[in-house]
Amino acid sequence: MSLPQVDPTQYPQLLADKAQALQQHFALFSPPELEIFPSEPSHYRMRAEFRLWHQDEDLYYVMFDTDNMDARGKPARVRMDTYSVANQLINRLMPALLDAIRHWPQLRHKLFQVEFLTSTTDQAVISLIYHRQLDDTWEEAAHALRQQLAPLATELHLIGRARKQKKVVTQDYVIEKFVVAGRTLQYQQVETTFTQPNASVCQHMLSWAQEVTQGLTGDLLELYCGNANFSLALAENFPRILATEISKTSVKSAAYNLELNQIANLQVAPISSETLAQALAGELAESRKIQALKLADYQFSTVLVDPPRAGLDEATLQQVSSYKNLLYISCNPETLAANLHTLTRTHVIKRWAFFDQFPYTHHAEIGVFLQPR
Repeated sequence: MSLPQVDPTQYPQLLADKAQALQQHFALFSPPELEIFPSEPSHYRMRAEFRLWHQDEDLYYVMFDTDNMDARGKPARVRMDTYSVANQLINRLMPALLDAIRHWPQLRHKLFQVEFLTSTTDQAVISLIYHRQLDDTWEEAAHALRQQLAPLATELHLIGRARKQKKVVTQDYVIEKFVVAGRTLQYQQVETTFTQPNASVCQHMLSWAQEVTQGLTGDLLELYCGNANFSLALAENFPRILATEISKTSVKSAAYNLELNQIANLQVAPISSETLAQALAGELAESRKIQALKLADYQFSTVLVDPPRAGLDEATLQQVSSYKNLLYISCNPETLAANLHTLTRTHVIKRWAFFDQFPYTHHAEIGVFLQPR
């Protein structure tokens, strides 16, 4: 990957340039004024991963820059003693971890990657990834390492990973908190599962989605719900919500989050959006899993989609076009524009927003709210 060049003095202009490019790209859809939600100009990312480089007695983090090649024609190796993209907690933990394990053979031997997952609540999970199997001596050392690093965070947990092996020291998740419309929502965010990396921008996204769906009637259908990131924020706006997710870990985490936040009007279905679209269209013989959803009890008027970079498949695209209100969260402007060519035949863009999840890159997160023409 190319490494972001963080310069807070340049950020306002870079943000404006990115917003202008989006406005030009989507001009053919005649959208209203673009709402812009900036990031913090530095230390905005809650997750980071580094390769570990062993050089004699030295040990340091590296990342690889695809914009620059070394003498062998491979991405240049860049030493990372600090990382201005990552939040302050990660920057505190980076040197402390290396200082602790540099002369600790049980922890250093064949360690090749370190991953940090943190939260605005000052919790952290550090994953140590190895080219060897981990035994009891590693686990004993890991517990001692956790105690040594614990004062640097409110909560700190460790994970050891190797081929077909995962050893968890205490737990493998953090609890994040977002304030949305005056409510504090808590989210379990599990190591290796997808979560929005920029917490301040994620809070903007949740608040915006909650605002644009206020006052709508009927129930909400959400596709690709993950750990119920948006569902929790929208629960107050709808009588009932049915959300789908195929990742078993995310489904389990979503259930945990529902209980954590005492939300009773949301059901998470462990099925694909394509399967649900077929069931709703009457094109699928009802299995026990489909029958358990009691689809006939819902009065869907709004659909929320947050698809992967590939966007919506044709079947799902046709299905969501039948709903009165459409809320589309996109991480890829190209596939969003392609999908809008279909969606704007029946709907018009009422509001749209740019969330700068990834400053200093070309990536843009976009929210679009559509209603019937």
